[in-house]
Parts: sequence; structure tokens; C-alpha cells
Amino acid sequence: MRHTPSTPLQAEPGQSRYAALATALRHRIVAGEWPPGTPLPAETHLAAEHGVALGTIRQALALLAEQGLIERRHGKGTFVRGGLAGATMLRFFRFGGDDGAVPQSRILDRQCVAASAEVARRLDIAPGEPVLWLHRLRSLRGQPCLLEDIWLPLPLFDALVDSPPEQWGDLLYPMLAERCGVVIARATDDIGFTLLGAAQAHPLGLPPGHPGVTVTRQAYALSGHCVELRITRADAAAFHYTVTLH
Repeated sequence: MRHTPSTPLQAEPGQSRYAALATALRHRIVAGEWPPGTPLPAETHLAAEHGVALGTIRQALALLAEQGLIERRHGKGTFVRGGLAGATMLRFFRFGGDDGAVPQSRILDRQCVAASAEVARRLDIAPGEPVLWLHRLRSLRGQPCLLEDIWLPLPLFDALVDSPPEQWGDLLYPMLAERCGVVIARATDDIGFTLLGAAQAHPLGLPPGHPGVTVTRQAYALSGHCVELRITRADAAAFHYTVTLH
């Protein structure tokens, strides 16, 4: 007996059937039907449910895997990718005695502001739209190491506007998932070098004009939308990044 598709396929002109199916599956994942880290139903079940051939469902899943939304685990099945933990910024630096520790976080300032032209461009919103700006200092064993400016679009993150920052914890992304229902699926980081101004150097315990590293991050939700812009500044002397090429 043929199953009735849960999400009717409506391919755009020139769009393949498997691409339309991938879009339908993405919508179900974003809607929370399959939370991050959970397995998808068997390929045969999905194919029957959507009324497509097994080869079509495999092509659709391959496309979602290529886009980073799901992952194949040999001998276990296909899983929705888990969200980023949020501590990976330290991979760019080597601070004495970090030993893989999670830095402590302290919110120095928090304001609802109008998005500047650059912030709006990065978040793909209109200039002037409301965003939540966070000014955060991260420390290792009491020593400041990372100074961050973070912009989050509103009303998506309204739950943080009046929430006491001391209750947030040290990792941002798990808190965004818990309090706002937004899972960060991937992020891109751009690295640059600059001289730190007084307002940037002082919280880090550095003199004005000290060489610094700037990491500009755009983080994306499962939906594919950019939901965070973050600029992280740190001592250039602590910069350390290793890439292995195969």
C-alpha cells in the first residue's frame, strides 16, 4: 500500500525531484520533527512516505549531507547534525595552561540597538531592524583572553532581552538552543590582524596599539539563515592555528 506523502513535492521550474524532496526534508528538520543528533527514519520508510523511488531519497539525503544538515554514520544510519558547542573559537589561539578548558564568560554590556548597514548585511536583514548587542569578555583561569561583540536578530532572540546574563552559562550556543529554540548548525570564521584600540585593549589587559587578532564569525541555524554575527578580538601573540593538508 502506497503511503500518502507527508509533504507534497512541489518542484520549482527546472528543479529536480530529489532537490524538491531535499527541501521538504529540510523543512521537517527545521520544524523540529527530528531534533539535532537524532536519527532519520530508514530510507525505505522515507521513500514510501513521500511516494518516491529509493534512488530519489538517497540523492536527496546526499544533497542534505553535502549542505551539512545531516551526517551518515557507518553501520548506524543517517543523523541530523548536532549543534555547535560554541567553544571552538579557542582553536585559533594558544593561551598558557588552557588545556582544552572552556573559558568563563561575562557580559559587560547588553543593549537592543538598530542594526548598522554592515551588521544588517551580515545578518541578511534590513538596516535599522532591531538586534540584541552583547559585549562579552571571556577568561581562562581568571585571565582575560577574548573580547567579543555579538549581534543577534530580534525578535528571534527576544527571550534574552530581559534574562539575567549571570544565569546564561559560559557557552552561548547551548543557551540559544535551550532558551530560544535556535540550534547553530554551522559557522564561518574570517581571520584578520589589527592594532587594538584602547577600548579593546584595556579589557584584555593589553596596552593601546597592541597587535591583535580579529575573528569575524557568521553563524547559521538549521534553516540556513545567518542568526549571529560575532567579532572576537585577542592578543596576536597568542594566535596559533594549525591546518593539516591531505
